[in-house]
Amino acid sequence: MEIITTASTMVKPVYSTPHPLAGEKVPLTVFDRAAFDIFVPIVFAYPAPAPSNEALKEGLRRAVALYPHLAGRLAVDGRGRRFFHLNDEGVLVVEAAVSGDLADVLGDGMATANVDELYPTPPEDNFGAALLQIKLNRYKCGGLVIGITSHHQVADGHSMSTFLTTWANAVRAGKDFSVPAAAKAPFLNRAATAVPRAAPAPAFDHRSIEFKGGDDDGARASKPYTVVPMDKIKNVTVHFTDEFIAGLKARVGVRCSTFQCLLAHVWKKITAARDLDLEELTQVRVAVNCRGRASPAVPTDFFGNMVLWAFPRLQVRDLLNSSYSRVVDAIRDAVARVDGEYIQSFVDFGAVADASGEELVATAAAPGTMLSPDMEVDSWLGFQFHQMDLGTGPPCAFLPPDLPIEGLMIFVPSRTAKGGVDLFMAVAECHVNAFEQICHSID
Repeated sequence: MEIITTASTMVKPVYSTPHPLAGEKVPLTVFDRAAFDIFVPIVFAYPAPAPSNEALKEGLRRAVALYPHLAGRLAVDGRGRRFFHLNDEGVLVVEAAVSGDLADVLGDGMATANVDELYPTPPEDNFGAALLQIKLNRYKCGGLVIGITSHHQVADGHSMSTFLTTWANAVRAGKDFSVPAAAKAPFLNRAATAVPRAAPAPAFDHRSIEFKGGDDDGARASKPYTVVPMDKIKNVTVHFTDEFIAGLKARVGVRCSTFQCLLAHVWKKITAARDLDLEELTQVRVAVNCRGRASPAVPTDFFGNMVLWAFPRLQVRDLLNSSYSRVVDAIRDAVARVDGEYIQSFVDFGAVADASGEELVATAAAPGTMLSPDMEVDSWLGFQFHQMDLGTGPPCAFLPPDLPIEGLMIFVPSRTAKGGVDLFMAVAECHVNAFEQICHSID
């Protein structure tokens, strides 16, 4: 199936009045610097009839005016520190014509085509490149696939979810879309999310956890992991029905979230499939939204990065032999430790590093990394991606990009079954069969 680029445009925001941050040079916060220095893709499919490309671009002009960071650029100051230049250079929009029909590349709500061709290729140099890039793939049948890639240091998944919902609202409203009052506009004050104490006093070894370079013996994000050829890592999709999830929660026996019970289940199953030494330790790097956990709390509509990580950790023998309740408790206890005290310590650490001129390197795993015996998880269960109604209904499919790191997984609300959850996970080629055989067994 041939994909031909027909246009490439830099779409700039349209302001009814000048944005108060116009032209600002905004330093990255310590949360931004802990985020992966990569472009993160997401892809949505819409059956015909879908809005025209012009309607999508017009909605984008109005929506991005509320999020000026997305129309800006990454730059470096004289001391080598990164900042966002809010210069309104715009969002890159690529338009493409696809020779086939959308139905030809969708099966059971999932993509059977090469998803990497459906979003803009991330630039090799992040500086000067558009921080938000969108590809509109128009099929012969009138169906549409929207491929979106944005730089993670601009915003976390929670923030991008709110932006995409705003874009959908703007497309539906057209010229009637109105900029919300200041009280309802997104919270953009990045500096307010990372205020150190008058005398910064980091109490945890953040250089071992969020950044590389420490020697902590406990939970670490900077372990030395094996790197293998990419063809040794396979992407799998597992669907969990609402009935299955209800059964899991009943097995846990205490009140727990869908995320907690599914993570406990998958942690058990992938560990069994890996056939690890029973004495080995295994941990999960769990992304935690810190907006409501910080003290004082940060508004939920803050646009930027506000994520840290929890590290539930168990011996393989204990994990495999423990009840679901105990594994859920381990996850819950680890997440609870990312509290106001820990977040303030992290902010203080960033201030101390800034004062000393220390360069902080986030613990981003390279493509081909084998996290085994560990895992990393992101939950998109609370995001609004699946409510991106552009005027003709929500997307008919969410198409996951290839996950290049073994042990990395994402939970996403299912589009094909109400209450269900889809798991996208990168698994070592040699463990795929074993994992797929047991992933739906509750024992």
